[in-house]
Amino acid sequence: MEKVPMRDGYGRALLELCKQHEEVIVLDADVATSTRTDWVRRQYADRYVNVGISEQDLVGTAAGMAAAGLSPFVSTYGVFLTGRAWEQIRNTVCYNRLNVKLGGAHAGISVGPDGGTHQALEDVALMRTIPNMTIVVPCDYWETYKATLALYAVKGPSYLRFGRNPVAVITNEHTPFTLGKVACLREGTDVTLFANGIMVATCLQVAAQLAAQGIEAAVVNVHTVKPLDEEGICRYAAQTGAVVVCEEHQQIGGLGSAVCETLSRCCCTPVETVGIQDCFGSSGNPEELVQAYHLGEADVYRAVQKVLLRKQ
Repeated sequence: MEKVPMRDGYGRALLELCKQHEEVIVLDADVATSTRTDWVRRQYADRYVNVGISEQDLVGTAAGMAAAGLSPFVSTYGVFLTGRAWEQIRNTVCYNRLNVKLGGAHAGISVGPDGGTHQALEDVALMRTIPNMTIVVPCDYWETYKATLALYAVKGPSYLRFGRNPVAVITNEHTPFTLGKVACLREGTDVTLFANGIMVATCLQVAAQLAAQGIEAAVVNVHTVKPLDEEGICRYAAQTGAVVVCEEHQQIGGLGSAVCETLSRCCCTPVETVGIQDCFGSSGNPEELVQAYHLGEADVYRAVQKVLLRKQ
């Protein structure tokens, strides 16, 4: 299966937006090569601003531009964007419903050798708590590309989360993408696997293994964490009566929490979660880290077995 970095989809979408819309401007915190905003710098130098390694200034500057009628896209490492600039995001951007698009790169444990200080594992939780914020965690190159274009069309604050390394391309140019709606990639009757980011591809692999054993797992891509498609979540949970939620993020406060909050209100279904287990990351090979931090196919498989035992 072809592997392409999600950040390439982000960079390509920014180029198209700059070409089509004069009000689009791209801001960077001195990590242009990592976020692919250097593509904009080379082709549209007058639409690119590097504020340096100063994330609070980055967000504040973008807020001022949005207030003046521009459509700023902010890009830097997710851990510093959502952490260091959280107050600016809350009080300046979201409180005033400003049209600032936040691109959080270097997300997840699969960043690899940069280690725990640079691996954003809490960013979705931090952004979920802020009113007026839209959050998207795409699964591959094409979905990152489509999500970036879709977020441009939504006026208001948003956070797009994507990783650094090449990941499996499981959608294509023509795969439908609807902001705020889940996408079922595989139908099933026995258990529902809700996932986003790199965990969608993992769930598809596990679903194929389960099918060989006579267990039919639905795989549902929950790319939009906020606003969550509660109707879709409840429908697919009720359809199978058992749920596993998988994410490359802390189990606390992310997609798993969002799904459980929803199901507690509308569909009493047993749930198991696969995610980072309340710890920091470390340096290492991305594939080895995924296994070491219990995000591999075997971990999803075990979660399915556990939840099926709880299914009534």
